[in-house]
Amino acid sequence: MSALFSPITLRGLTLSNRIMVAPMCQYSAENGEANDWHFTHINSLALSGAAVFCIEATAVEAIGRITPGCLGLWNDATEAALKPILASVRKHSKAAVVMQLAHAGRKASSHKPWDGGQLIPISEGGWQTEGPSDVPHKESEAAPRALDDSGLKRIRDAFVAAAQRTARLGIDGIEVHCAHGYLLHQFLSPISNKRTDQYGGSLQNRMRFPLEVFDAVRAAFPHDKPVGLRVSATDWIEGGWDLPQTIEFAHELKKRGVDWIDVSSGGVSPLQKIPLGPGYQVPLAQAVKEATGVTTIAVGLITEAKQAEEIVASGKADMVALARGFLYDPRWGWHAAAELGGEVSAPPQYWRSQPSTQKALFGATSFGTR
Repeated sequence: MSALFSPITLRGLTLSNRIMVAPMCQYSAENGEANDWHFTHINSLALSGAAVFCIEATAVEAIGRITPGCLGLWNDATEAALKPILASVRKHSKAAVVMQLAHAGRKASSHKPWDGGQLIPISEGGWQTEGPSDVPHKESEAAPRALDDSGLKRIRDAFVAAAQRTARLGIDGIEVHCAHGYLLHQFLSPISNKRTDQYGGSLQNRMRFPLEVFDAVRAAFPHDKPVGLRVSATDWIEGGWDLPQTIEFAHELKKRGVDWIDVSSGGVSPLQKIPLGPGYQVPLAQAVKEATGVTTIAVGLITEAKQAEEIVASGKADMVALARGFLYDPRWGWHAAAELGGEVSAPPQYWRSQPSTQKALFGATSFGTR
């Protein structure tokens, strides 16, 4: 039996396989509101064969967007825009849906990647960014405003409100975004956090705000639904956030009932030196899993079915998440099942696509047309 296509339970959510469609920013929302692009994107990949689809980084307040085109969940309009999309997913797919809640911090107010991705000055329609300290992401950029106590409370409350909206939408789980150089990662990393109060300096202090946010989200979301967290396990910079600190962070999250840790890396500085290669972040997930026993998700240049199978079967991680792989092959999960002898769910309209060599790829013994 394929390990990749074996079930896994996350709190009250049981998944039929160990594959997640990773959260992928689409930079295509309007005033934070999902639209027809998101309808097409989400509904397509909800039929990919992955047991769970994670909605892209969703800003908990308007100034927490990476770009003006980023998805949000901070008011009634942004909540309402997601309802028809989710209704369609539920009608046609058995995939679970998770939402990644996020705040970009000092990396907000940026152009879309295909427009250069650089900071948008306030004079050109951008906005004042915020962070743990008044340290810019790049030396040439305007500095963020260091968050004071009222700002920290405002953001905690925004995560809570977004978690409550997520629950109202009937979404199956939440992933708190604490990676890729965005706000919560900025608090963890000595590169971006130069505070001298209770939220800066020591590891315990730098972990404090991300843990407060996690606790607040966990308390605001239904107890039987899972809450996980994505972390950058290393900044890939000497003197920055690293794997030993990540393991300590994971221990603290385990005490708080985290349901999974999605282990990524990098993003806090343009000076990072990332050793890219197939599965280059898998050892980071493996280290977190072995040190803490927390359910882990491996990400990063996982593209082949046998590669994903080996990661799960060998115990390096409990699940895998693919992003670009699904953009290139929206039926990656089907093809992996065919290769590994697994089984996926597919709508009956698509059953006739089953290869003649696969008798039960879709869990159906027979089908046909007349």
